[in-house]
This record gives sequence, structure tokens and C-alpha cells, in this order.
Amino acid sequence: MALQGRFPYGKRAVLSDGGRTGRPKKEVIAPRAFAYRVNDPKQDIHFLVGHSFDKPLASRGAGTLDLLDSDDALTFTATITEEMQEVSYVKDILAGIAAGLTLGISPGFRLPPKRAVPEPEMIEDEGMDPENGAHNAIIRTVLAALLYEISVVTRPAYPEAQVEARNWGPDGLLRPDGLGDGLHRTLNRWRA
Repeated sequence: MALQGRFPYGKRAVLSDGGRTGRPKKEVIAPRAFAYRVNDPKQDIHFLVGHSFDKPLASRGAGTLDLLDSDDALTFTATITEEMQEVSYVKDILAGIAAGLTLGISPGFRLPPKRAVPEPEMIEDEGMDPENGAHNAIIRTVLAALLYEISVVTRPAYPEAQVEARNWGPDGLLRPDGLGDGLHRTLNRWRA
């Protein structure tokens, strides 16, 4: 079974609405911001459930995670091995994906040290134009980041970043080998 996902670049995410007295905070990941680690095949990057290294699904080091970086998006294919499909938290996340409840993607990264990249981010003021959706937010554009993991999450900051299951049979239905009859029936209801 494979999970495929896409994290689009250049989209704004609202990280905080500012509450009652603060300013809203938004974030944008610039095209190829993750290139440093993504383009080095020796750098292990993990695919996780909910940013938990205790719940791995795949990794480059294990040969089960393929990443492709472009100007538009970071895309990936995570192969979920038969052994991993037997693990309880993997069954749970696959059921959440099949039910359409857990489809978000969230990158786990940190900014590189200033000695390596003097300006890894740009901070700007959105301005005030409520009619066009601008409410004086602080906008952080990440120009360079060290990507360590990508996670499947229920509620992503970037709504356009999503994952989907791929293991199609000849009839176009998902075939979740070894996932149990109930989940098999549930997955078969969902079509791309």
C-alpha cells in the first residue's frame, strides 16, 4: 500500500488569529524551502503520524519514502509495508484516511543556523485591508528550512496539503491487504 501526498509551496497558513489583543500570525513556505535536506538522499526524513517519532509510517533511510521537490510543491510517496500494516496505530491512521477524517499533511522542520543561512526567513506586515482579508497580520515567509519529517494530521495549518491512499485493484477499489474485514469494507466505499 502507498500513501501519496502533496505539500504546496507559496500558500498562506493562519497560525494564530491573534486572540483578543494580539496580531494574527501567518506563514508561507517558499518554493524549494526544504531543498537542503530533500535534495541530499543521505538525509533521512521520516513520515509520521501526528509528528510523533514513536509512530513512524515510512522513512527515506528504510527505503520506503520517496520525495520530489518542485517549484510548486513537495510531493511524496510513502510505501506502507505489509509488516507495518499489522501495527495498531497504522491501522488506525489508515482507517482515518479512508474515512476522510485524517487527510492533512504537516511538515516538521526547523530553521538552519544563521552561520549556515544568514536569512532563512522574511518577516513582513500584511497591512490593514479587511475588505480583502488583510487584518494587520505578521507574515513569516520561510525561505530555507531543515525538513526532518512529514506527518499525517487531522487539522493541518495548510489546508491544501493532503494525503491519500493508493492501492488500487482492477475494479478501481482500494485493496487494504491484511487490514481486517470491517476496514476493508470501509475503504472500499471511498473512490478517488
